[in-house]
Amino acid sequence: GKSMRLPCPEDYLCAIVDYDLPDAPNGEAIDFAVKSYLPTIVTTARLDEDIRKAVLSRDVVDYIPKENAQIFDYLMRLIGRLEKNKTTGVLVINPKRNERSAMAALLRRHNFITYECATAAQAETLLDEHSHIKLVFVDSDIQDKPPTQFVAWLRKQYSKEDLAIIGIANDRNNLLSARFIKSGANDFVRKPYHLEEFLCRVNQNIELLENVETIRRTANTDYLTGLPNRRHFFYTVNKMQRNQPANQALALLDLDFFKAINDTHGHDAGDEVLKVVANRLAVMCADVIIARFGGEEFCLYLPDTTPHNAVSRLEDIRRNISEHPVKFGELTLNVTVSIGLTTRSDHNIQAMLTTADKLLYQAKHNGRNRVEHDAPSGS
Repeated sequence: GKSMRLPCPEDYLCAIVDYDLPDAPNGEAIDFAVKSYLPTIVTTARLDEDIRKAVLSRDVVDYIPKENAQIFDYLMRLIGRLEKNKTTGVLVINPKRNERSAMAALLRRHNFITYECATAAQAETLLDEHSHIKLVFVDSDIQDKPPTQFVAWLRKQYSKEDLAIIGIANDRNNLLSARFIKSGANDFVRKPYHLEEFLCRVNQNIELLENVETIRRTANTDYLTGLPNRRHFFYTVNKMQRNQPANQALALLDLDFFKAINDTHGHDAGDEVLKVVANRLAVMCADVIIARFGGEEFCLYLPDTTPHNAVSRLEDIRRNISEHPVKFGELTLNVTVSIGLTTRSDHNIQAMLTTADKLLYQAKHNGRNRVEHDAPSGS
């Protein structure tokens, strides 16, 4: 082929290269892409055993036969996987430097953020420091702690929904696979591992974690606004209250005359108002636990705040919403909120909600677009 300047790998996610090009009939274009440090996916119309070996002998991500009817679906999934892997950490624990370096290099080829160490103690430190590590390989040869015992310890610290563990051992050790799994590992790989099987197991375990996270996020998120829902709010706040915060506040916020917006302009307009208000709350309350409780009601929990600061902050929120109408098509919708705020730090979440609800009722009764609170005067 013609001489070409090597591309900058930071400018591209990956290279998709055909094995047989008119001026590079034997995979020479693959060498060019790999030499450019680009994650390389190979497509080929011919896939006999010789070509398969020739492709896999190079540092490629994967190969796809063109005869595969699902080629484009598979290719899109593979590209999506490479993009997601850029934020996913993988830890390889193996006392043999050459083995762990080879595995880490293979994982980096797939855009994973890789970490390497020789001992269980080093692994504990790395896991503490890097929360984006989602997969750990534990080799049976680690010396400072029995490997299955270390896996059991890891599983006590991290659930299967948060961290995948794959055990590794020599092919001759038939008992270790069951011991790894029973100790809490998600999977097991025998050495020497087959390249394609290894990568399938890696992707399968990572995708399982992502699927669980999607289910968890769906269960905890309000579908319309994207805010946490009531269920997640109680889970988060109850966990925080175990530390008995010295200062805390809770506010219930309710849109004024929201039913009139729905009745006059339709539910699409009402939904837009809810989404805009939710977005403003999310921006203004990044350090606050916030949730949509249902309908037009939102709840805010403010940990570690004084009564004075809580009142001031909720007044700012009320004012911001009232001063910025919501645009919906040709309509300009004026929106106000009523807020009930309690600053009783000696109360649990249920008692605070009851108090905030009574104060919210007072705000509605006293004219709306106001904050009613129980903060001591001069606090």
